[in-house]
Amino acid sequence: MSVATSTASSVNVGTIRGPAKERVFLTAQWRALAMLNWKVPAEILEPYVPRGTELDFHEGETYVSIVGFMFLDTRLLGVPIPFHRNFEEVNLRFYLRREVAGEVYRGVAFIREVVPRWAVSTVARWAYNEQYVCLPMTSRRERYALADIASRQAAPRVQYAWRHRGQWCGIQMECSGERQPLVPGSEEEFIAEHYWGYSRQRDGSTKEFRVEHPSWEHWPAERAQITGPIPQFYAPEFAETLSREPDSAFLADGSEVRVYQPRTIGRN
Repeated sequence: MSVATSTASSVNVGTIRGPAKERVFLTAQWRALAMLNWKVPAEILEPYVPRGTELDFHEGETYVSIVGFMFLDTRLLGVPIPFHRNFEEVNLRFYLRREVAGEVYRGVAFIREVVPRWAVSTVARWAYNEQYVCLPMTSRRERYALADIASRQAAPRVQYAWRHRGQWCGIQMECSGERQPLVPGSEEEFIAEHYWGYSRQRDGSTKEFRVEHPSWEHWPAERAQITGPIPQFYAPEFAETLSREPDSAFLADGSEVRVYQPRTIGRN
């Protein structure tokens, strides 16, 4: 599978700063981010769009992505939580934008997020009202290690899986070629370069939070697939989309990240 690119322009807002008193909520390393992407009709996503935001399009298309990755050295408010520092996450997400004082905030919202640590899912639901579930998970990474990630020659192979109602669901990816920067205007950049998160709250408002990290490099995917009853794991409206092969896929190397405390927007 080759990753398609385009010449559409995009706005990198990774360096935008929020309020002066903005406080870091979480720090971690996000590594080996397997991103499998599907084009999906906008009308399927519209009911999920949080107030105060709108769908983000790339060359006239809207996307959902299943993203599997590693959380490493995780700290909440600067404090490491015992037995909750290193773990997997897999999420289903889509892409949003919001204009603020002439700037474009490009962000994501999540349909469902899976982690194997109950405290992580509990805190995320409490702080952000994110749709986390805690399930048994496993992962495997070949030709990928932080000690030798500086090498551009190794093409990694990764796998993330979770068990739901006695059945294993998973994503698998085998990469090819050398690690390379994101090309401005490409589909890869559109998928990876979103630095804001949005989550709908129970009162109808929206929580907005900023994510800070350097631009990532990536490996193209030679093969990428899902296994198990993934189309049934998510909401029925996504079953048809997730039953076919992804339209694109790649593996981002990742980096250290900071996630800032949320603020509320979109009130009536």
